[in-house]
Amino acid sequence: MSRKTIANPAGISGVGLHLGEQCNLRFLPAESGSGISFKRIDIDGQPVIPAYVDQVTASERRTQIGYGSAAIHTVEHVLSAVAGLNIDDILIEMDGPEPPIADGSSAPFVEVLQNAGVVEIAGEPKYIRLSEPIRIIDGASVYEAFPADELSLDVTVEFPHPIIGKQSGEYSVTTESYIRELSRARTFGFIHEVEGLRSKGLIKGASTQNAVVLDEAGVVENELRWHDEFVRHKAMDCVGDLALSGARVLAKVVAVKPSHRGTVTLVKEIVRMANQTRNTMTDKMNIDQIMKVLPHRYPFLLVDRIIEFGDNKIVGIKNVTINEPFFQGHFPGHPIMPGVLIIEAMAQVGGMLMMGTVDEPENKVVYFISLDNVRWRKPVTPGDQLRFELEVVQIRGTVCKMRGVAKVDGEIAAEADMAAMIRDR
Repeated sequence: MSRKTIANPAGISGVGLHLGEQCNLRFLPAESGSGISFKRIDIDGQPVIPAYVDQVTASERRTQIGYGSAAIHTVEHVLSAVAGLNIDDILIEMDGPEPPIADGSSAPFVEVLQNAGVVEIAGEPKYIRLSEPIRIIDGASVYEAFPADELSLDVTVEFPHPIIGKQSGEYSVTTESYIRELSRARTFGFIHEVEGLRSKGLIKGASTQNAVVLDEAGVVENELRWHDEFVRHKAMDCVGDLALSGARVLAKVVAVKPSHRGTVTLVKEIVRMANQTRNTMTDKMNIDQIMKVLPHRYPFLLVDRIIEFGDNKIVGIKNVTINEPFFQGHFPGHPIMPGVLIIEAMAQVGGMLMMGTVDEPENKVVYFISLDNVRWRKPVTPGDQLRFELEVVQIRGTVCKMRGVAKVDGEIAAEADMAAMIRDR
């Protein structure tokens, strides 16, 4: 898949929800790999703030990024529209501190972006896949996130109000389903909270025209777009806050009573896990760490340990035992490890070396495309320990050429020149 940006600049104007200030917002195309950023053109120096979780500075009733006078308030609806359309690279210019609230949903931003034209550009999208489940509890908010091949949301909200009560919804978040099921869901609030929130400097721009406002009896001066618009809006907010990971998140997220603070906490943990997986590629690795990177599993995972890992060199270990399943049929009574499996084990160690050159190795897979100068020097039998030493000869783009040797007790048992390429898993 290719990365995406927009073909043409496009804008929208209006008042912000919490600060109540007028703002003109413009979406601008961006270069591949630049990510999602906001730019405050009304401030000296025109600071650019990346839409990334380490920039979050407030999360009560909205998500705020940036510091001091350069902060951008209530970014979640804009980010939700951008992420919902799978846009990877875009610059969002603003001449005020808060995007327009529009009608309280992300749909107006979606419309502007679609009119600007969503186009593919060079480069591969950045993905985050979970290597293991995550559980987060933040006050009343409870999250569980599970490894998956796509983003899906299972969201539950509960409010002591006759129009809301307990609502749940499950959404497979594709561009089409996002536009159809989530983008038009509006923010909501309660009359009895107005005084307290405004005393904190919030909802100064709120009205019954840009939010679903509820009194004790029901909806004030407006009508619901769905009976469960409330849970849909919370799911739409989650899409926006997940975009702060700086990547397309592939996970099943179960959120009970989600909040901006809770989702930001979840995103921090997702990013931490992704970075931890990446960082293990520079250290010695045991079998559990290897299995987080290589897709191979028993009986075809032929690497037990990585004992050295440098920029251009790697050393891996395979302990050969009589319990190996291939000994049942390969030279019964005179067990010899098949030569092709020695080379396969060498290739797996080489794959680990290549994974160390990329971001998010858990999202990639290595395909070997050639073998040359293969030689077997001595038989490998049960009780032997194979030491694989591989060194990079050449890297061009996603293709890497390596030279590898397999040794037993310091003597070469096999050697080969190999080439491989990296692809999305």
